[in-house]
Amino acid sequence: MILVTGGAGFIGANFVLDWLRNCDEPVVNLDALTYAGNLENLASLKGDARHIFVHGDICDRELIDRLLAEHQPRAIVHFAAESHVDRSIHGPGDFIRTNVNGTFTLLEAARGHWMGLDAEAKAAFRFHHVSTDEVYGSLGPNDPAFSETKTYEPNSPYSASKAASDHLVRAWHHTYGLPVTTSNCSNNYGPYHFPEKLIPLMIANALAGKPLPVYGDGQQIRDWLYVTDHCSAIRAILQAGKPGEVYNVGGWNEKPNIEIVHTLCALLDELKPDAAGSYSRLITYVTDRPGHDRRYAIDARKIERELGWRPAETFETGIRKTVEWYLANQDWVAHVQSGAYRDWLDKNYAGRS
Repeated sequence: MILVTGGAGFIGANFVLDWLRNCDEPVVNLDALTYAGNLENLASLKGDARHIFVHGDICDRELIDRLLAEHQPRAIVHFAAESHVDRSIHGPGDFIRTNVNGTFTLLEAARGHWMGLDAEAKAAFRFHHVSTDEVYGSLGPNDPAFSETKTYEPNSPYSASKAASDHLVRAWHHTYGLPVTTSNCSNNYGPYHFPEKLIPLMIANALAGKPLPVYGDGQQIRDWLYVTDHCSAIRAILQAGKPGEVYNVGGWNEKPNIEIVHTLCALLDELKPDAAGSYSRLITYVTDRPGHDRRYAIDARKIERELGWRPAETFETGIRKTVEWYLANQDWVAHVQSGAYRDWLDKNYAGRS
């Protein structure tokens, strides 16, 4: 049995689905079902006894203690986080509460649980913390990619809150001996991605005939990782990762945002042509967001060298699968685009023209 936090969100849900495709070990899935958590992501597991869903908050220590005592998980995989930079700019308090206080609560509960295990179970237990490359700050065009020893230089409330959580995880290992691992991943994309992020937002807006808002000059560079490749990396870390170690997980796909948008337009032109012309006609440059990091890039050689992991998808194969999934799952997109979501888009993009 493993305990997954945030397992109804984008990456967490993909991880749960991937985990149960690859093994029969049950999952206890704890999610608060905030705006980005969606049980529709897990609809294919309805009636599957291997999946136990619990609606709850990682800041609820009593609940965490009860779940650990009841299910005795051999590992905790911690995805639960507020994760959108733009939202962190408008409302940083939620990010401190969930990403910092929530991680602290989870670590303390895990420490108490781990201390009570027998020697064999104690040695086998793992706490895996899922983090981001954004904690490292921004790179210049010729700077080397982020390695695991890169100094932390977070530039947004979101990345600062994740950096704080990373430091807590490290400290609980060095101070208390809790067997932790951390992964810092690059930008994920794929099925079930909430449509506030670049790729799903562009797909949804294009299909609706709405403007495709590109921040600034669109030359912000990110490394892109297909979500199931991220899932396989975490499985590799759980299986063979060394306690106390950090593993950077990347797709070896550095792309500027504007290139991503043009690629999406070309795929949509091919797969669902619009009588009004190419979707690229909808590209609209808008005012950049405050403190927008220029470039992220992941050096993923350590995880390949030590654990034998490399991404299976190229950007070309992954992005095609992603567009095909969104075209085939328009009902899912419509359901997540609630009034609250529309209000958020109006708030974030108002005045950016």
